[in-house]
Amino acid sequence: MHDGAMATGVVWDDALRDYDFGPYHPMSPIRLELTRTLAAATGLLDRPGVVALPAPVATDEQLLRVHEPEYLAAVRRASEPGAEWEDLLRFGIGGDDVPSFPGMHTASARIAGGAIAAVDAILDGEVRRAVHVAGGMHHAKPGAASGFCVYNDAALAVRHALDRGARRVLYVDVDVHHGDGVERALWDEPAAITLSIHETGERLFPGTGFVQDTGGAGALGSAINVPLPPRTDADGWVRAIRAVVPALARAIGPDLLVTQHGADTHRSDPLADLGVTLEAQREVMLLLREVADEVCEGRWLSLGGGGYAVIDIVPRSWAHLVAIATGEAIPAEAPLPAEFLEAAARAREESGLSPEPGILTFGDGRPLAVRDWEGGYDPEDDLDRAVQAARRGAFPEWGLDPFLD
Repeated sequence: MHDGAMATGVVWDDALRDYDFGPYHPMSPIRLELTRTLAAATGLLDRPGVVALPAPVATDEQLLRVHEPEYLAAVRRASEPGAEWEDLLRFGIGGDDVPSFPGMHTASARIAGGAIAAVDAILDGEVRRAVHVAGGMHHAKPGAASGFCVYNDAALAVRHALDRGARRVLYVDVDVHHGDGVERALWDEPAAITLSIHETGERLFPGTGFVQDTGGAGALGSAINVPLPPRTDADGWVRAIRAVVPALARAIGPDLLVTQHGADTHRSDPLADLGVTLEAQREVMLLLREVADEVCEGRWLSLGGGGYAVIDIVPRSWAHLVAIATGEAIPAEAPLPAEFLEAAARAREESGLSPEPGILTFGDGRPLAVRDWEGGYDPEDDLDRAVQAARRGAFPEWGLDPFLD
């Protein structure tokens, strides 16, 4: 028996690894395997109160709460061997980003089903919070795949919570890329607030997520964007998130917090150019747990997302997420277990990569030195100007003073 008020659900099914675009695609399922290996070797999955949650294949009825029927039919066609790709391109399927693969519909719907099952477990009181590292497919649109994402489990989770009676849901996205698909799917929904902190779309895919993008006509203020300058460092990234998320979360007062933790903000990620560290990612995970505890009685669903340093960064980042969701955080200086180091070495060898003997701890060995926003902002600083512009845009909609709160 477990106490649902203290339990944490961890979504897993070995079949989640079937979401696989092939050997040369940046988003290799090895990142999920190694995260699982590291979490298990560190004892995170054996902690008291940890509950295994399933990842069932989402039904068409569930998927249609966000996606269009014609798109579901296209994904099913793409799932068949020898799919005609010319017919699929208008749905975002084909080409290098989202190549079709056998079983694509089932693998994608399973990710979505895991997020929906996690929401049910939280709202039914079976667990207080849940973590689903295979989730976070935040670029998928209602009628098209995009950015390695087929079905948008994050938007589906938020929609499902509202369908089940949640009064208001806050979605916070700290992936390096703008959470455009979630924003678009929920653009006209005033009870769903999407808050994305990302590298500016002026420089990075998907080219969206500006401060003036604030939600549909009946939902103004429900979309909040904090675009950051390229090369924002770890301290600046944490500073920006602290400067916007807690104050807005208190003002919004959601029943559920859903967060997306793409590890691609990291300075080693090959597809973006922020300078974030594992120490900073860990700090933001702790902050978001605190926010959930303060504003919605701990009801928190955390998702994975992007991250393309699939051996050296993503497993360590998401092991921190699993640790923080399930209890005590892992110190950044803690040594990595031998079992994980051996598995990572094998993965490197199989991928034809050279060994990385320097990676031996859960962190990067770069302690944070964050200036908190309360000390005032520097109008000469690119980051501070970007953050203050976002605060000026979003704070008044929620009764906050962008200069004082």
